[in-house]
Amino acid sequence: MNALRLLLVVLWLVLAVHTGIVGLRHGWNLLPVFFRDIAAFGWPGQFDLDFLCFLVLSGLWTSWRHRFTAGGLGLGVAAFFGGFLFLAPYLLVASLRARGDVATVLLGPSRVPTTA
Repeated sequence: MNALRLLLVVLWLVLAVHTGIVGLRHGWNLLPVFFRDIAAFGWPGQFDLDFLCFLVLSGLWTSWRHRFTAGGLGLGVAAFFGGFLFLAPYLLVASLRARGDVATVLLGPSRVPTTA
């Protein structure tokens, strides 16, 4: 679990720095570029559409993990729009709260069966 936590931190740092550089060089208006690439039916658009599917799944899973409560829906929206910059810290915190129990990380604390 510590290796996963370290990986999350390293990947988050790499992505945050890369995102900052790209944003400074090209501006922060990603959505027109994102959807234009998808509409062009080239490989950049295919990658963007694939990534969009992951974002939808991430947002739904995050909301589901929190039983679609108001807070869970808010976290799901953050997961959808924040991508890995949201998900890495979210998983890091979830793993720490779950004390490394993978079932609790994946299912949420309220869905893990208790042993008698």
